[in-house]
Parts: sequence; C-alpha cells; structure tokens
Amino acid sequence: MARSYGTHPIDVAKVRRKYLDRAEARPDTFVRYEYRSHLLNQARQAIADYVHAPLETCVLIPNATTGIDTVLRNLNFATNDAVICFSTTYPAFLNTLDYLEERNNLDFWIIQHSLPVTDHDICSYFEQILEQVRKAHQKPKLAIFDTISSQPGIRWPFERLTDICRKEGILSCIDGAHGVGQIPLDVPRLNPDFFVSNCHKWLHTPRGCALLYVPIRNQHLIRSTLPTGFGFVKKGPSDKTNNFVANFAAVATSDDTPYLCIPAALAWRKRLTYNEQTGEDAIMSYNKDLARRGGKLVADILGTEVMDNAQGTLGDCAMVNVRLPIDLENVTKEKPNHGDDIASWVNKTMNLQFNIAVNAFVYADELWVRLSAQVYLEMKHFEAAGNALNRVCRRVRLGRVARMDADASCRWD
Repeated sequence: MARSYGTHPIDVAKVRRKYLDRAEARPDTFVRYEYRSHLLNQARQAIADYVHAPLETCVLIPNATTGIDTVLRNLNFATNDAVICFSTTYPAFLNTLDYLEERNNLDFWIIQHSLPVTDHDICSYFEQILEQVRKAHQKPKLAIFDTISSQPGIRWPFERLTDICRKEGILSCIDGAHGVGQIPLDVPRLNPDFFVSNCHKWLHTPRGCALLYVPIRNQHLIRSTLPTGFGFVKKGPSDKTNNFVANFAAVATSDDTPYLCIPAALAWRKRLTYNEQTGEDAIMSYNKDLARRGGKLVADILGTEVMDNAQGTLGDCAMVNVRLPIDLENVTKEKPNHGDDIASWVNKTMNLQFNIAVNAFVYADELWVRLSAQVYLEMKHFEAAGNALNRVCRRVRLGRVARMDADASCRWD
C-alpha cells in the first residue's frame, strides 16, 4: 500500500522474461541489432502515444531521479540565477541542489508551506517567492514541482504552476514520479519545459523504467546523459545537429528490459474493467474511489482525519494521507527530533510484522501515513491496514518502541 517501488502483473513479467532470455542467448545480437534497432523505439512510441507526445520528445531512463538530475546537471546557471522548489520537493533533488550550490554557487529558494491549503494558495506562494527572488536581485531560471508529491502524497496544481512559469519566463521542470498511470496526462497540452515520470510505480512496468520528456525547443539544453554515454557527440563551432534521442539510446551497459515491457503493460491495462469503464478510465476511477473510501475507513478506525482541503483537490488521486493518533510532542519529549525514528519504526513494524507496506512520515509536527490504492487492492486491505496501524500506534503511545536498527529508515520514495 506504500506504492514506493511499484510492481507488475504476471503477464508483463513473462514478457520481460522473454527479453531477458533473448538477451542472454545472444547478447551482442540482442543489444546491437534488436534492442537499439527497433525494440527501444517501439517502447518509446508506446509511452509517447500514452502521454500524447511526439516520439522525438520522449526518451526512456531508469527512474525519475535520474531524469531530474539530468536536467539540473545539464543546465548552465549564470551568476544570480536561482532555482525555485517547494519544501515537499523530493529530498534527492534537494540534495542535487545542495551539491550544485556547493560546486557552482547555485542559489535555490525553497517555498515553505503547510498543507492542507487550497490550490490558489499554493500558486500564490509560488508567485510571492518569485517576487522575493527578484527583489534579491536574482533571476528565477528554473522551478521544480510535482504532479503528485511523495510526502504527503497529494495532487499539486501543476497545470497552473506550469502556466505561471510560462508567463514569467521561467523553465518548468515537473517531477511526475507518481504521475504516469495514476492520473490522466496530456504532456504537450501541459507544455512543460521538462517532464519526468516513473512507469514502474503506477503503469505496471518492471523497475526501473521512466519517461523523460523534453520538447524540441529545449533539447539543445540537454547535452549529456548521466553518465555520459556512447551517444554523446561533441558540438562543433556551427553544429546544429539534434542528438537528443540518439544520446539516450546508448548510455551504458545495463538491463533495459523494463523499457521493452511498456507495450505489454499498456495492453494489460486495456483489458481491465470497472463500472462499465475500461482501460485507463477504469483503473484511475477505481483507484481514486478506493483511495477516498479506504482513507476514510482508516481514519475512522484511528479516530483521526484524512489530509485534504475544502475543495478536495489535494486528494484527487490514488493516494491518501491519514493522521496517526500519536502525540509526537508527548512521545518524543525525552528525545527531541525522535519523530522520524518513530515513523521508520512504524513502517518497519507494519511491513515485517503485519505484511503491510505503508509510508509513515512526520509532517507539520504530526505523524501521518500515506496509503495508495491499486487495482489489486480492495476495501478489506484498507481495513486490515487500519486495524494494524491502530495496534502499532498503541504500542508507540505506551512507549513500546524497539531500538531502531540502522537499516530501518524507509521514509522517502
């Protein structure tokens, strides 16, 4: 229910097994004359059609983190250029910004906010920070924001934020790690400057598999893959050749068979039905409905509430956040900043003792849990999660929390 890493159906696993066997039987033939010659392009075409994008704007990468890093490390930042992000931005990206600040003196501004708020508030915070950056005599160059954030797992007004970026002359970089397969996406209509999304989280492909979308107007900005691979072409004095797609087709030796499973995953999804709907409509309708009903059930069991705003826009997805009945101030009074350890203990106990994967985290001085709905889950699974969480939270309140092991942290994904 945590939906951190995703999974895929047996039918898709069989397709991957077929490609793995072909690759092992004749590695050179497969990589050089099958994968690179036509199989990769077929997979790219499938995901491009899915997000309604031209084929030449879509390449495949292992994960969303690689995609955002590729964008950040390729852009040339001048003195006084600034990057804008939110306090809920995925920590790996904040780490990259820290690294670039350390290495290149890049300035970045973090919008501090406390959910739940309205979509209008989020956009207002964004516009206010742009004004502050300019008053500090800096130039906002790039903004990073989510389709659906990780912690808390809420839907962002990314369409409006993208529009603001366009009007303000700022590059928009959308972290859609939880986007593809969870919510409808028409990427060209959205018209971001950069867009990344995992396919293994919600589209039912094997790990790792992700989309990097870069419109033709910006492809000259992405000079290199990470790492720089066989497809890199040194730019000449007057060279205007666009090497974007070829660059990502031959990066380094790796198992890229998850990419080739995109067509099979999409075909499998087309067969699903729910309430006289089929395919993507059925999946997204079922998951969103289950998340809303399941989240309410868990909140009722715990005697707490679901995170959302009055308009219900934050929960307009297949993820739900429920507050846990734990007074962090009371249970951590002898150990300040112990809240993250408690969240990690809850995650590990739920997983190893109850066989239920959840994502507990501290937000705004409260302990929350993120639950995800999927086509293989039903209300009974949310009920089981609620009852198990009730028992685990009681142990926390009674102080019966075991010493944390070094490998227990599993907070962000």
